[in-house]
Parts: sequence; C-alpha cells; structure tokens
Amino acid sequence: MINFKTDERLKIRLPDLTRDWHEYPPHQQQRILIEWEKIRGTIPDRIKELEWEIEMLLTDLSEEDDFERSCLINEWISDRASAINDLWIWYRTNPEIHA
Repeated sequence: MINFKTDERLKIRLPDLTRDWHEYPPHQQQRILIEWEKIRGTIPDRIKELEWEIEMLLTDLSEEDDFERSCLINEWISDRASAINDLWIWYRTNPEIHA
C-alpha cells in the first residue's frame, strides 16, 4: 500500500512511492490516482494562500527601513515563491495507469 506523507514546506500530502510507478499493478495505480486527485484538487487553494502571504510580505517590505530585516523578508518571499513553483509542478504531475 502507498503512503502519502505531508510535506511540511508545501503543506500538502505527497505520494511516498517505494518503487517505480510502472512497477505497481494497475489496481494499486488506480487507488493511488484516486487519492492523488483529491490532494491535487487542493493545490490551487494552497497556491492562493501563498500568494496572499507574499502580498502581505511585500507590504511589510515596502514599509521596512532596516536593511537586515528587508533581506529576511525577501528570503521569506523567495521561499514562498519557490513553494508555489513546486506546487505547480506537482499539480501538473498526472501519472497514467499502465495495464
């Protein structure tokens, strides 16, 4: 049975495959895909949350006078933008069942 583990950075569950996708029998692939589609459907909302966080951070950055704090805020923005990119990659991941 396939486990799905929560990725703390992305805040979604990801499949924890122990072997190559094509090595799973079709009935297991089907079960994995059903669960993945449920998770995949939550990704756009997670992206919206991160975009909102970036907007708030950009507001903070525009009001920040301290250089070191500005660098820290930029790092947070970069981390969230990176997570959005990774979420889009996962969203586009769509394995197929092989008989």
